[in-house]
Amino acid sequence: MVKVAVVGATGAVGEVIRQVLLEHSFPFSEIRFLASEKSVGRPLTFLDKEYTILPICPASFEGIDVVLSSTPSSVSLVSSPMAAAMGAIVIDNSSGWRMDPMVPLVVPEVNADHLDSIPKGIVANPNCSTIQMVVALKPLHDAAILKRVIVSTYQASSGKGAKGLEDLNAQITAIGKGQPVPPSKAHIAQLAGNVLANDWKLAEDGYSEEEWKMVRETRKILSLPDLKICPTTVRVPVQTGHSESLNVELAHPLSPENAKKLLAKAPGINLVDELVGGETPQPLFCVGRDEVFVGRVRRDLSVANGLALWVVADNLRKGAATNAVQIAETLIKRGILPKKR
Repeated sequence: MVKVAVVGATGAVGEVIRQVLLEHSFPFSEIRFLASEKSVGRPLTFLDKEYTILPICPASFEGIDVVLSSTPSSVSLVSSPMAAAMGAIVIDNSSGWRMDPMVPLVVPEVNADHLDSIPKGIVANPNCSTIQMVVALKPLHDAAILKRVIVSTYQASSGKGAKGLEDLNAQITAIGKGQPVPPSKAHIAQLAGNVLANDWKLAEDGYSEEEWKMVRETRKILSLPDLKICPTTVRVPVQTGHSESLNVELAHPLSPENAKKLLAKAPGINLVDELVGGETPQPLFCVGRDEVFVGRVRRDLSVANGLALWVVADNLRKGAATNAVQIAETLIKRGILPKKR
């Protein structure tokens, strides 16, 4: 049994973390909930028990084994080392630690062995779009070695948090009533009835921050520093569930039929391909699920040893909360938790 702290407990991902802990029957002996100053002191009900939101300070982490943190990077850069200094292992959902060479970046189905070394006491949770992609890529790489990946994403409004959903819902309502569409507050432009290929800040070489996350994080997770990746990230008018179109070039031949067999038995994957009526993964039916759904597995006609596939996952669960809880569960399985004090 471990002692757990949830940081950012009142946020969108924090709320889902609480739900996942319950669903997974996570073995905790004590749990604490921390949040920003505006929430400190407020009550929070969990397992029919009322807790008081605690401040993010060293005393709140005393005796804690594992911290599940979902805060802005600016907060995590202060709070995560604070918690680690108190003896906890921090599983951080922000982008603040992902590319630190001393911090493992982990998707348990892909690189659980990276948890054997946690020098800073911090484990990074990858970007939502990266997580579902590497879960799908791992069995293909193990069988035939990845050479090149082209990915186009279809990312849900909830990737922008509660404000993103407020934008989309208000715009859909206005359109349905024939009223003027309210301006976007979270997205760069109107999302309802639209598609946004520029909903993230540009970084370098014409690629956005989100696209560079997918490149750098994938290389780190798969331990393939030279892997060729070309991403295009796009926001679509969907509430929850990111979709991705993947074109994969492999070093060795792998037929679609054999690829499906590998994907069907790979951990964390639900293969939904060529079922009755041509059913394929859809974000609407992946909401609330922990798996990565894969379908439309077929030969890439443009390159030798190429495959094309479609990947969908709940961005708030496997893309954030579920992956964090699974990391904690893996730490327990590997005997790293509970902490020996």
